[in-house]
Amino acid sequence: WYQRRVRDSYEEAISCYTKALLKNDKVTTIYTNRALCYLKLELWDRVLRDCKLALEIDKMMTKAHFFLGQALTELGKFDEAIAAYTTAIESAKSRKEHFGDDLHQALRRTKKKKLQKEEEQRMSEEIELQTLLTKLLIDDLERKKNQEPSDDEVVEIDKQNEDLEANYTKYLDTLNNLFSELDDRRKRREVPDYLCGKISFEIMKEPVITPSGVTYERSDLEEHLQRLDILTL
Repeated sequence: WYQRRVRDSYEEAISCYTKALLKNDKVTTIYTNRALCYLKLELWDRVLRDCKLALEIDKMMTKAHFFLGQALTELGKFDEAIAAYTTAIESAKSRKEHFGDDLHQALRRTKKKKLQKEEEQRMSEEIELQTLLTKLLIDDLERKKNQEPSDDEVVEIDKQNEDLEANYTKYLDTLNNLFSELDDRRKRREVPDYLCGKISFEIMKEPVITPSGVTYERSDLEEHLQRLDILTL
């Protein structure tokens, strides 16, 4: 009941914003307000449409880029989302608009999702390659076993097949071991969370510890404090 009521409220707001745009379609905040309602309703394509309409009027509107980035992230278009967030951050900085850490948090989340998707894609491709190579080896074994033997080879056919199977078993074991080692290397190359900056998600080069005991990359922390109008380290 509560969720339905909330949804009805957003839909009612959308109707009001739409009527307002019929009277004046040059007000960017109306587009972004409607885009926010669409965000809450998870109507990503409509969010994109309204944000782009707002940006046609004001190409550096921070909220439009911010909401655009959120919708693009949900659609899995991470590079475009990162570009939108980056523009939003630059716009907020040049216009002296204060969004706290919301823009940077959204950017960090999207970067992390992109890395996770890329890693999943690599793993999927490796599994497909291993499956293909395994099939090729098995097919090649069967092809050789089914070759017509010469008269001199008929007596030795069983022995030859045993040797073939033994050799191909070694090939398959070698192949599986190679992919197992690759999997182990992948696990070893994963950087522990405590070595990555909590702002950039990259390996820290100059870590500093705050009074609360949390470690950050110095440059990231300084930039964050500057955005909040606080003296840097």
